[in-house]
Amino acid sequence: MKDVDLLIANGVDVKSSLELFGEMDMYDATLNDFLDGVFTKIERLKTYKEIGDMPNYAIEVHSLKSDARYLGFTKLAELAYEHEMKSKAQDKFYVMQNFDTLMAEANKMIDLAKKYLGGEKAPKQVINENNTNQEAILVVDDSNIIQNFIHKIFQDNYQILIASDGQEALDIIKSQTTCKIVAMLLDLNMPNVDGFAVLDYFKENDLFKSLPVSIITGDDSKEKIDLAFKYPIVDMIVKPFNEDNIKRVIEKTITK
Repeated sequence: MKDVDLLIANGVDVKSSLELFGEMDMYDATLNDFLDGVFTKIERLKTYKEIGDMPNYAIEVHSLKSDARYLGFTKLAELAYEHEMKSKAQDKFYVMQNFDTLMAEANKMIDLAKKYLGGEKAPKQVINENNTNQEAILVVDDSNIIQNFIHKIFQDNYQILIASDGQEALDIIKSQTTCKIVAMLLDLNMPNVDGFAVLDYFKENDLFKSLPVSIITGDDSKEKIDLAFKYPIVDMIVKPFNEDNIKRVIEKTITK
């Protein structure tokens, strides 16, 4: 039996996380997802910091912030948010001077997660092999936490297609023949090809009528929201969201 008091005693806001996940089993599975992806995320942050690539640093630290918020890692989320804002402002000096502090808190949460899980892996959320539904939802987000969270919610009723950036999403859309994509959930801030590039492609190729799109984003700035709604999207939901939030958006998107 995992000791949730260990998390609480170390400042993890488990209560807020359960408002999103609903149950500890889902929280534990998401914590596994975090551990599976965080080391790659940290290596990318180090690389972008060292070469001074602040735009991509901002995207990566934004993803770390979102993961931390979902899991109740309050201090890590706050530190990551400061780095996101400073890197967006091209403040390389701040990033360089405060990078070790961010990494120390990230490693603290990693060690805590490992200790809490005790080497015990929660079951992976896999595709329901009995699902013969030919309708699919395309989830475009670079966070494996978001991917798996949405997958768990809808896997019994839809095929779930996953893309980690805009180019992967476009490749899926261009080549998809085995099922009908009835809705796309699209993140805006992603490495390589971002969400706005996908929206531009949809506009240029008149795809919004055949494939309705809703936005899932951690960027609630007025500038980004206003820009997104210049496209004929169905709706927008800001992270962190819970199961009821995302079900409502999917229903609205599909019926659109």
